[in-house]
Amino acid sequence: MVVLCLLWGLQQVAIKSCAPLMSPTLQVSLRSLLAGLLVAGMMLWRRESLSLRDGTFRPGVLVGLLFGAEFMAVSVGLNYTTAGHMTVFLYTAPIFTVLGFHWLMKEERMNRRQWIGVGISFAGIVTAFSGSLFVPGGKDLLIGDALGTLGGLLWAATTLVIRRSSLAETPPTKTLLYQLAGAALMGLPFAWATGRIGQIGWTPALWGNLIFQTLVIAFASYLFWFFLLTKYLASRLSVFSFLTPIFGITFGVLLLDEPLDPRFVCGAVLVLAGIMVVNRRAR
Repeated sequence: MVVLCLLWGLQQVAIKSCAPLMSPTLQVSLRSLLAGLLVAGMMLWRRESLSLRDGTFRPGVLVGLLFGAEFMAVSVGLNYTTAGHMTVFLYTAPIFTVLGFHWLMKEERMNRRQWIGVGISFAGIVTAFSGSLFVPGGKDLLIGDALGTLGGLLWAATTLVIRRSSLAETPPTKTLLYQLAGAALMGLPFAWATGRIGQIGWTPALWGNLIFQTLVIAFASYLFWFFLLTKYLASRLSVFSFLTPIFGITFGVLLLDEPLDPRFVCGAVLVLAGIMVVNRRAR
């Protein structure tokens, strides 16, 4: 999980760094398409079923739509906000996840301390948002930050559907295939409709970025994440989630020279502190 958090913290920076060469939406769509083909090939090689008649079609379509919508929000949001901001707001997902599980699963009900943690995190979200009001381009930052938070909410919804449906007992390869297909099928038409497909500057940096995003992020890291979801409580895995925003902010500053507003930093600390309090029971 620590390695996954490091990679996920880096992915927003990787997408943002190549945005002038290829739109973030097209980057995410292409990596999803290519990674989906790799997953399908691996399933055929391992003789896993690609049948849609195994009871996973409906939840599979739903998680595909949710996953696609999440990364549509992220990719569009990166046009407005920084990679560090996007990582922090996207990784509010654990808060929305535990809230969902509290209402849907008796064995994961929250106690008083966890409710306090949720309150701390939401106070952090408000504080981080307020930081965007007092910096140049604050209006654009707010749009991107809001889309990042929407992405976190959609990610949480995806996790809930996986755990509450037949996908919880399905090989992680098939779950991932549904999601990658959803992201590709939603993103590519959007990129075409907005004229982004013809606006590509092919360079070695862009090729390397796409290879990294496809093989390491969309294929290997997501496959392992969904495998972990079938073996461990989501709350246990979420304990580590606070690491991803830290990595994301650090990489954004070091690699993209992104500025850090004190209000945003304070808000990010509150969000991470709330996540740690919420998940303390799972340790």
